[in-house]
Amino acid sequence: MKLQVAAICAGAASTLPSGKSSGIHKQPLEGPVMIGVRGIETDEQVDRKHHGYPAMALHHFPQEHYDWLRYHFGQLNRLGGAGSMGENIATTGLTEHDVHIGDRFRLGSALIEVTQPRQPCSTIEQHLEAKGMVKAIVSAARPGWFYRVLEPGMAQAGDHLERVETGDMRWSVARAFLSVYGANRAPDAELEQLAAVPRVSDRLVLDIRKRLSR
Repeated sequence: MKLQVAAICAGAASTLPSGKSSGIHKQPLEGPVMIGVRGIETDEQVDRKHHGYPAMALHHFPQEHYDWLRYHFGQLNRLGGAGSMGENIATTGLTEHDVHIGDRFRLGSALIEVTQPRQPCSTIEQHLEAKGMVKAIVSAARPGWFYRVLEPGMAQAGDHLERVETGDMRWSVARAFLSVYGANRAPDAELEQLAAVPRVSDRLVLDIRKRLSR
């Protein structure tokens, strides 16, 4: 599987309308950029607890979800082009149902690995000034996903994102997301199975343990 990358995005920290500091608003970059174990060299991640290396170095958000967001929430001023949802990688033709925990992709000369779905938080609503968006994203399982960087390299818009190895085919990003963060979480045995996937992120395992303890 090979897709052309529409944009590679990064941004600096800025103040949201709520007053919170965040790096969620990103812009497409021109020309080759360096992707290291911390992510894109020029990208700033303020909240390292919820968005950070090594397991959450890069965020990928399907661009087809933008039309869905506009359909439900209208033409939001801060929902522009690629990068508006905090993503580093923008493509069309690949969604949470097509990607598995542990999939490995070649992005330019970098090698990256899918580790977990994104857990949408209130920062998205503060950034876009759109109440109810997090609940809608959770219900529809459209959060995007994170990668760790296995081999640093260079990449740019127009390069191909090529899947070079398939991870655990039992666990699409969509299934993992709904199992852990959905309104009706998966049974304990299924969550234990997900926690044991070799390439899953430590953060997702931590969230699984919290749910199992309730």
